[in-house]
Amino acid sequence: MATTAAKPLITVLGASGLLGTAVARELAARPVRLRLVGRRPTSVPSEPRADVEVRIADLTHGGALASAVDGADAVIHLVAHMGNASTWRAAAVDPTAERVNLGLVHDLIDAVRTRRPARPPVVLFAGSVSQGGRSSSARFDGSEPDEPLTAYDQHKLDAERAIRAADAEGLIRGSTLRLATLYSRGTDPIALDRGVVSVMMRRAFTEQPLTMWNGGAPKRDLLCVDDAATAFVAALDQADVVSGRHWLIGTGQATSVADLFTMIAKVVATQSGRPPVPVVPVSPAEHSMPTDTMDFVADPAMFQRATGWAPRVSLLDGLEGAAAAIAHEPT
Repeated sequence: MATTAAKPLITVLGASGLLGTAVARELAARPVRLRLVGRRPTSVPSEPRADVEVRIADLTHGGALASAVDGADAVIHLVAHMGNASTWRAAAVDPTAERVNLGLVHDLIDAVRTRRPARPPVVLFAGSVSQGGRSSSARFDGSEPDEPLTAYDQHKLDAERAIRAADAEGLIRGSTLRLATLYSRGTDPIALDRGVVSVMMRRAFTEQPLTMWNGGAPKRDLLCVDDAATAFVAALDQADVVSGRHWLIGTGQATSVADLFTMIAKVVATQSGRPPVPVVPVSPAEHSMPTDTMDFVADPAMFQRATGWAPRVSLLDGLEGAAAAIAHEPT
């Protein structure tokens, strides 16, 4: 992973996903070499300023990850096991989940250890606010003891710890951004099929009721994926400041599931010209998790002070953008 004298090489792993697409768009506007790696074709902005290389790869195959990060000055690791809509719920019984969520981080660290670049590469990892488990306060601020309640969150925490250990060893300059609940406002059309907001919007457009567990009481922090992408770019720019620890990334605003679904029904009604679909409480499914009853709201104040980043997209603006984008999709 030797640093290039000309343009730095940034590898984005998971570049074809919801977050990866947004990160790729942000970095494509910079004078860098950009290697976008995903299991599906990755959307590349027209007329990028960056020199863009797109790779389609299964990173679980032997040597694939080492090849993907070869020569990289920075690696943004956004890969998560996405075999189906409820993959994170099945992580406890699906061995592929641990291989992807945790094993690829060890592959990345091993690749760096093998090559021993002169300057440790930057590694930014996408974590989740839910890794913290239960919080005694209204919002997570990063000081809580970690007590993950799901296999998925345990995978994420173990991966984060591996990155922190490699940073302490001097192999990498690594940090984790623990993200709030992501949604797309339609900036990248490919992202409109991913995430709970998009799922519920499509239900509303087809006049199906929006069903919610636990009376819709649990609160979430809804973070536009565009703001999440700028957080990763801010961390990249301040790599030496943020390395060696985790950071909470969110808006700090708590929205109940009931309020979110009601907002979705209203913005879709504005686009469709029909009455809002009903928002209906139902019994939790058998595969529900303890985290489905809990509040997850992030306090990003420490990251804001460290990097100057701040979220810019309000929830209403984001939902209106997503609804308009879905309404105007080609038929």
